[in-house]
Amino acid sequence: MARRVMQSGNPPKNCREAFTQDGDQVYMNRYYSCDQKRALYLSGDVEEEIRQIGAEIENQLAHIAKFNQRIHALEDEIRNNENLLRKTHENKKRVKDNMRKIQFEIGDLQNVEEPQSEDINTLEEEFQDICVKINAAKQDSENAKIKLNQLRRVLEEAEQNYRRHKEEISNIKEEADPIKDELGKAEQEVERSKHHAKHYGDKRKAHVNTIQRLKADLDSKETELQASIAQATEICAERVEVRRTAKSLDSEMNRLRQKITSQQDQQGDRDEIIRQYQEAVNKYKHIALQVKNLKRFISLLGKIMNDRHKAYTEMRMYLSVRCKYYFDSLLSQRGYSGKMSFDHKNETLSIAVQPGEGDKAALNDMRSLSGGERSFSTVCFVLSLWAIAEAPFRCLDEFDVYMDMVNRRISMDMMLKIAASQRYRQFIFLTPQSMSSLPDNGLMRILRLNDPDRGQTALPFGRRNQEDEEK
Repeated sequence: MARRVMQSGNPPKNCREAFTQDGDQVYMNRYYSCDQKRALYLSGDVEEEIRQIGAEIENQLAHIAKFNQRIHALEDEIRNNENLLRKTHENKKRVKDNMRKIQFEIGDLQNVEEPQSEDINTLEEEFQDICVKINAAKQDSENAKIKLNQLRRVLEEAEQNYRRHKEEISNIKEEADPIKDELGKAEQEVERSKHHAKHYGDKRKAHVNTIQRLKADLDSKETELQASIAQATEICAERVEVRRTAKSLDSEMNRLRQKITSQQDQQGDRDEIIRQYQEAVNKYKHIALQVKNLKRFISLLGKIMNDRHKAYTEMRMYLSVRCKYYFDSLLSQRGYSGKMSFDHKNETLSIAVQPGEGDKAALNDMRSLSGGERSFSTVCFVLSLWAIAEAPFRCLDEFDVYMDMVNRRISMDMMLKIAASQRYRQFIFLTPQSMSSLPDNGLMRILRLNDPDRGQTALPFGRRNQEDEEK
């Protein structure tokens, strides 16, 4: 209602801001949601507020326990990576020692001077043996260098994992600090609510004591009244003679009757009032029981919604990780490297791609890539989105317009491989390029449209309309 009034194009005069029932702020050109889920002040039900705060404390404690478990897991993984790094350094040192020994043996073999012998055949055989040994030593040296490069790459990956885990630990610690602050605020809120509950409990006890004291006074007054009536009856059981005349007594009786009648007309009959009171009490108890059941049901619904939101957050995280993995694996088929960042809070997605075998840390924005590189990256992005989407039909239009032959071939191979692995879905690819080089099989069907008439300059709509008019 507030949004319709403020943003319908004609808001009320001198009205700049409106509020919804949930506390959201509505302006003429923008809308702000309220961060609070419940009222902080003037709350009607203190017990419900205490239960809500207790539930929030339990949720925060569960988050803290989860973060602590994650920190322990990351610390274990860091220790494993450190052990792997230490083993890698030892292997590297051992390979260097072997290389040094082989180089020394090669130098010794090259510096050895054999005495001249008159037997040329013997010298040639020894020369051949030495050449074979030199080639074997060179081959061992090349193998050692290859193994050293592999170990260096393993070392770099381990260092990158270590740095990433270290950053994750620091991020988790930064996230845990505000949660601790919120936990402290929640505890203060609980203490304040307990103080309010104790205060109102004391006031209720005082009111109950006052009511009981008044009831006791009423009982005592009624007892005194009955005793006075009994004493008066004992003193004088007959009618007492008075000095007033009968006419004055009749007028007094009539006046009292009229007063009793007017009181009954104003307040009703005593039995009817008692009956209405009993009906009101029974109705109040029935409504109170319904309210209590509704509160219990609302609490259960809140718990269910929290569980579903938690499951939704975990599923969203797993889908994001799966999409990143598919995007990176598809880019690696072309020798590219990329990074995909999901910001679920701001609902944004950023992509950076590095073509070639360059440094993976120096990723470029999509706008700085060439047309073919951008098209190939876009295809990888769409295929990675298909991996987390459950749609029966998949369509791509002119995906290879700006690609060269290498990127087009790799893109087509990837898409055909994915289409062949998912036979329960239908894939439709539209392209102006020739598809005659694709293999012929029963799973794929190629439809080629006729070329358009390039010599046509205008459509014959006008002439046809004139002929229709003449007819």
